[in-house]
Amino acid sequence: MSEPLRTPDGRYIVVRGRLWRAANPHLSPEDRQVLVDRLMSARRRVWTTDIEAKARARAEVDAAKRGLGERGEVWWTDGSPDYNRHMAKNTPYADWYARIADV
Repeated sequence: MSEPLRTPDGRYIVVRGRLWRAANPHLSPEDRQVLVDRLMSARRRVWTTDIEAKARARAEVDAAKRGLGERGEVWWTDGSPDYNRHMAKNTPYADWYARIADV
């Protein structure tokens, strides 16, 4: 599997033209791996048929994604707005994306 396309500032990955907040690059590799392991474990448990277990697993997914910086408060500190889940063409990344999307 190839690496996803990243915006020039590294804040987002682009999937089918949509921006998704990237993990905080300032996390230590060890901390990042712990959170990724928790995320993947919880994602597997989301498919359970038990309603209460499913709710707990979804909460664990959310907690791991917040820890990674993919949800919640942004991890950058320059005051730039968050464009998570926006179509790249509707953001300040539009010109950049138009240039690379045709490649």
